[in-house]
Parts: sequence; structure tokens; C-alpha cells
Amino acid sequence: MDFLLTPELSALRKEVRAFVDEHVIPNEAKIVAEDQEKKKDTLTRLRAMTRERGLYTPHLPKEYGGLGLGPMGMAALFREMGRSFVGAPAFHCDAPDQGNMDLLLRAGSPSVKERWLMPLVKAEITSGFSMTEPAPGAGADPSNLKTKATKDGDGWVIDGHKWYTTGGGDASVLIVMARTSDDPKMGATMFVVDRHAKGVEHVRDIPVMAPPLLAHREAELKFHGVRVSEDSVLGGVGEGFRMAQARLVPARLTHCMRWLGLCDRALDLCKPYILSRTSFGKELARHQAVQKMVADAVLGMHAGNLMTLHCAQMLEQGRDKEARPYSSMAKNHVAQLLVKLLDDAIQMHGGLGISEDMPFSMWYRFARSARIADGPDEVHTMVIARDYLRGAVETLV
Repeated sequence: MDFLLTPELSALRKEVRAFVDEHVIPNEAKIVAEDQEKKKDTLTRLRAMTRERGLYTPHLPKEYGGLGLGPMGMAALFREMGRSFVGAPAFHCDAPDQGNMDLLLRAGSPSVKERWLMPLVKAEITSGFSMTEPAPGAGADPSNLKTKATKDGDGWVIDGHKWYTTGGGDASVLIVMARTSDDPKMGATMFVVDRHAKGVEHVRDIPVMAPPLLAHREAELKFHGVRVSEDSVLGGVGEGFRMAQARLVPARLTHCMRWLGLCDRALDLCKPYILSRTSFGKELARHQAVQKMVADAVLGMHAGNLMTLHCAQMLEQGRDKEARPYSSMAKNHVAQLLVKLLDDAIQMHGGLGISEDMPFSMWYRFARSARIADGPDEVHTMVIARDYLRGAVETLV
């Protein structure tokens, strides 16, 4: 495997890390406080700074103001952004907008791109991705999709019930997955829907473990006879499941990249405490139980980093289908690592760890969803085993 970063990417990575350390992390508390008041003054200022430095929306092509980075470039930069939970938003490449921009760019009609993509790129609006449904609808098994789109004249009419549409309450535009036939493989279609169109009901933002922050508010939505035009179809009728896979594989990797960055920062925060805090006659860092936690974290991050880079390289080579089980490996490993590392960070700090004087308890509340989002651990475990047994996975690459 040859996934060494080019000198240009290494320089960009250092530049992003410096920006996060110097400008994003010192402003985290201010961004959170402003968000509670529905303000984005500090975040908007940081976005202007990243735009001036040529670091804004790096995942997009240059003609859209980005850097035209492939998966390897994203892997290099997103890890550094992920060291702050508001890092990716400062560069305007956080979920769900980042993945939705990619989808609209790749599959949107000219009118869709003009109406929705450009304002989204400029951060004038936000977006949501509506696929998950309450039981018995689509969750880990997308074939349970219940939302329907019915052809009606020169357009479509959508009826259904969605939840966990991240950022859906405040979004201007939604990408909605709906069933257009009973075909098990070609029965779903993605539609671009005006969030404020007649018939779109924002039921509520679902209270979850993590406090609401920026776009990470989980909306429950209902669609009552929502009419959309023919050019609102993304890609083509019946291509929804295929496009969802195309979106989810790189999306899992971008999550892994950000999570690895947060792991790195969390362990960095533990180091000075365990090296200075004395308990039972010696520093915590000299106790074998604490050393085991540190070693597990270091080993886990290194392994997760290699898994992520390997899969990113496969995507860069156009081997999207082959990359799927490797994306499942990376996603499972890094999601579990993030949760365990933060739990261990809390444990190493004792009473201080569960206090709000340290960020670990808040980060943990955000992190726990990692083992469910973009497919629960159990589904990825099934994919890995299934693909290995049918010869689609090499263990020594």
C-alpha cells in the first residue's frame, strides 16, 4: 500500500492543524454560546478566514471554490479539522452539508444546482438528508423504506415519515429517499425537496444524548402529498439505493477522519494530567492500568488511521465497490475506538473527568451515536464477514 501524502498535502495538513489550534479551538465556547442564541457570528468570521486562506470547502472542485481534493486529501485535512467538534463547520465541510454538496454536484440537474448547490456552497443555506424512518420503516435495513413517491403528470408526489434528518429543522433543502417501485434493487429514488414546500411538516427536533449544536439537531419530518418537479430527481428514477451507497462509503470515511482527530486531541489532553497527578505513591502514568488505556488508544488510532487511508486510496483509484467492506472495517473500528477512548479519558481523570471542567463527558455524549450512525456496528460486522466468506476481502493487502 502506497498512501504516503504528497509534499503539497503534508503542507496543507500542517496549515489546517495550525488554523484549528490558533483560531478554532480558542473559539469553541463562543461558537457554542452563540449557537444557543441562533447566532453564527464567530463561525461566519472563521469561515471568511478559511476562505481567504484557500481552505474553504476543500472537498469541492476548484470551480466551486474548493481545492479539488480526492479522498486521500480529505483524509489528511479532515483529521486535523476533527480535533475540534466545530472544526469541520469552520471549513464548511461538516455533515450533512458536505455529503449533500457532493451528491448535488454529481447528480443534480442544472436547475437544482443553480437553485440549491451554489447557495449551499456559500453557506447561505443548510441542507438535510432524509433517509431514516421510524419503525417499521428504513433504518439499518434500507429495504424497509416506506416513504413513497408517486408519478403524477409531469412531477411526483411524496408521502412519508422520516426522522434523524440531521439539521432538517433549519434546512432550506432536503434530499429525500422515497420508494418509486417494488423492485428490491431499483425501487428507490432520491428527490431534492424544498424544506418549506407545502406539505413538509417539521414535527420536532428529537431530544438525544448530545446537546443540540449547529446542524446536529435530529429532525422528525412528515411529507403530506409534497409535489416536486421531474428535474428534482437526483441521478435517475430507481437509482436511489445505488446513490446512497456511493454517498455512504466516503461519508463513513469522513466520519472516521474527524473521529480520529478528536481521539488525538482527547489523548493529548490526558497526557499532562496522568504525568503530573500522583496517586498511591506514583504518577498515574506509571500505573499499569493507566498504561494499558494509553497503549490501547495509541494502537487503536494507528490502526484506524491505516484502515482509513487504505480505503481512501481505494476510492481514489476508482475501486468504489471493492472499498465497501474496508469502509465498514474502518467505520466499526474507529467508532468503537472513539467511544472507548473517551470513556477511558474520563476514567483516567476520575471525578474531574465526569465534570464539565473537562470536555470528555460532552464529547462522549456526541460520540456514542458513532456506533449507530451510518450503519450500526452489527450491520458492518455482517458486511465484513459476508464479504470475507465470498472472497471479496483480502486480509493481507
